Amino acid sequence: MRNQGSHDTDQPALQRDPDEWKTGDEPMTDAQRSYLETLCRETGEEFDATLSKADASKRIDELRERSPRLAQE
Repeated sequence: MRNQGSHDTDQPALQRDPDEWKTGDEPMTDAQRSYLETLCRETGEEFDATLSKADASKRIDELRERSPRLAQE
């Protein structure tokens, strides 16, 4: 495996720990917000608009496992 260096684009974000993201403490992206709102509706969970990028990513992972729509895939 090659040295990843300091570039965020060297490795897909899905393979890195969100706690190690350089921009993880920034507000969630619009795409994360939209997807998280959908997952919250599907799972009956409350949407938290204050999550950071890293926390939103972790929450998305949690809710994907519980979504009835995604559990069938």
